[in-house]
Amino acid sequence: MYNNTILATLFGQEVSDIPSDLFIPPDALTVVLQHFEGPLDLLLYLIRKQNIDILDIPVAKITEQYLSYITEMEHSQIDLAAEYLLMASVLIEIKSRCLLPKPPAVENEEEDPRAELARRLIEYEQMKNAALQLAALPQAGRDFLWAKLPVAQTVVNHYPNVEIADLQQAWLHILARAKNFKQHTVQSEAVSVRFQMSHILRCLQTNTAVRFEKLFDIKQGIAVAVTTFIAVLELLKEGLAKVEQQDAFAPIFVSPVASIQAA
Repeated sequence: MYNNTILATLFGQEVSDIPSDLFIPPDALTVVLQHFEGPLDLLLYLIRKQNIDILDIPVAKITEQYLSYITEMEHSQIDLAAEYLLMASVLIEIKSRCLLPKPPAVENEEEDPRAELARRLIEYEQMKNAALQLAALPQAGRDFLWAKLPVAQTVVNHYPNVEIADLQQAWLHILARAKNFKQHTVQSEAVSVRFQMSHILRCLQTNTAVRFEKLFDIKQGIAVAVTTFIAVLELLKEGLAKVEQQDAFAPIFVSPVASIQAA
């Protein structure tokens, strides 16, 4: 039977006879079944393979094919997930509900038991088609690689021209910030009340009377003026000086007491 038939070529030599001592292990030949992502994928494959309308599924026929397929999967030593067995039970339930007689009164009112399964199959098919379209798009690392070309570039900084108005605005901004940190330092004045009292007495000894405003040197500041005024009040309090005014709204004069003037 095999005398004139070449079965294989081994190490460059033609083999036409099967060796009598050839041993083939039982698991050497395996049937590779199509991989499905879940029970809905298997069910959709059976429906599309036979061009069946999803909205009008022959449940009895599909159930038999489904059970037959998962039986082959069991015989091929493929571990079945619980979801495959659950779908088989759902198909058997739908098949039994379709075979049960329905009362005439509620026949048109009862929902088709296949409707929920058809809805799930339609949604699954839409998501699967969308996933296939996304997978068909070019992907970096799979369909193409990014080209990298190092380019040495020298960046030159170009600064804008500064106008006088810009400097003025910047200076005003600095002044506004400086006001937030303004400090007031209290400094002791070099002129004391006793010093001003002595100064006024010397003036009164050389002059019989001095106009009140002549005793104040405004150029020395407000602090000296206040000190001078307090010194005049102290001289009046101690009886070392007196103030005189000829009539209303006339100039005020400060004069020494007679004892001081005589001294």
